Amino acid sequence: MPETAQKQPSTAAALLKLLLIIIMLLAVATALFFLVLPSEEKTNDFYSFRGVNIRGKLVSLEKYRGSVSLVVNVASECGFTESHYKDLQQLQRELGPMHFNVLGFPCNQFGNQEPGSDQEIESFVRRTYGVSFPMFSKIVVKGTGANAAFKYLIDSSGKEPNWNFWKYLVDVNGEVVDAWEPSVSVAEIKPQILSLVRQLIVKRKEEL
Repeated sequence: MPETAQKQPSTAAALLKLLLIIIMLLAVATALFFLVLPSEEKTNDFYSFRGVNIRGKLVSLEKYRGSVSLVVNVASECGFTESHYKDLQQLQRELGPMHFNVLGFPCNQFGNQEPGSDQEIESFVRRTYGVSFPMFSKIVVKGTGANAAFKYLIDSSGKEPNWNFWKYLVDVNGEVVDAWEPSVSVAEIKPQILSLVRQLIVKRKEEL
């Protein structure tokens, strides 16, 4: 058999081997390229999380982006319940039409003062205080199993709830502006909320 005929299979095998090596090198180079690229992942903000509303439906907090929010861990049997629910609902009634929402998150961690089911909680607040602002399913706000959105609020503000009715003011971009303990009334923080809402209104008018 001619020598050239004998070399053809070995030449083809060598070319195939070379091609595989080139493909592997390209794959490695591509992987390294993406590893050294700076991360472009979006930094989490309050509106980037999801939650379960008080009727059991999974909702994205993204729906509140562009609005000012007052996030509150609420309870039905607390000494602060009466005054806070009345003032929070009044705030919602006044500012709700201007891209503002109170967001209520029931929690039973403090004094076991929110023992009821989501259905019982909703029925109580709607019937007793005429609550019209969004309410969410009962959560844990700190410690093991803490709600992710509340963990963000705590980490961002450096303030962790130690009782019911902590209040976190969140701006249109989902960033925490300030936080207050339950002894600070809604009336005391209203001027700061109004200032943020007015800034939003002015900005919206300028964009028209």
